[in-house]
Amino acid sequence: MNDQSPHEDLAAASSTPLVALITGASSGIGEATARRLAREPGAQLVLVARREDRLRKLAETLPAQASLIAVDLTAEDAPARVLEHVCSHHGRLTLLVNNAGASWRATFAEGGYANVRRTMEVNFDAAVRLTEVLLPLLRACAPSAIVNVSSTAGRIARPGAGAYSASKFALAGWSDALFAEERPHGVHVGLVLPGFIATEGFPASELTARRATRWMVSTPERAAEAIVDAGLRRKPERHVPRPYALAGMARLLAPGLVRKVLAGRGASVFTTKTGADAADRR
Repeated sequence: MNDQSPHEDLAAASSTPLVALITGASSGIGEATARRLAREPGAQLVLVARREDRLRKLAETLPAQASLIAVDLTAEDAPARVLEHVCSHHGRLTLLVNNAGASWRATFAEGGYANVRRTMEVNFDAAVRLTEVLLPLLRACAPSAIVNVSSTAGRIARPGAGAYSASKFALAGWSDALFAEERPHGVHVGLVLPGFIATEGFPASELTARRATRWMVSTPERAAEAIVDAGLRRKPERHVPRPYALAGMARLLAPGLVRKVLAGRGASVFTTKTGADAADRR
């Protein structure tokens, strides 16, 4: 398989259309990705999230065939239900986008193992379990692709977000191994690492409210285009925005300096509340 091959390797190599499954499709990056992929010729979409009403409204506005399944991906039977839905409604799968995720801000002393466990369950375990049941179908439909949506927090960790970083570091590491394992089977594995993206789950309102930090926040549409790069165009890795890759490089080249900066008072500027935090307060 040629890693440099563009979108044609994924869709045009077959007479049947692109079928893409997007998790976390009810809002934010997932919704933007669904809208972007719906513009691909002949695309069929599988929309996955917990909120059926939001999925239904999205499906009705897309210029492409779309089915939906409302499911909590942490549920024991979720992977089997998604597989059954894909097989019965589409019969094949070309692209899996593991995008669903959440974060609860807390130091380890405050949140402990319980916070790490629930974050890993959503951000890492759910993606692994879903990929496990869909992988035979992806192999059978090769050339195909998996895109795992990690985070710049999967390269560099900040205080108060250790559980989130742990889950995203795990997703990034697993993606690297999975890429090598599935390449001989025609399944490409791409990784997308967004920085601050203004979404319902990650509002970044603390940053967008300040002119000095507003420039740091990107859009779901840019993240969606990065997912297209990592999936349809078979790129190995994309940061959003691209300059965020420098943060990961800094951690490798000057780990002591990075730790010192993150431990300083200025680092608190980059600790933002999340949608999960707000839901807990409600």
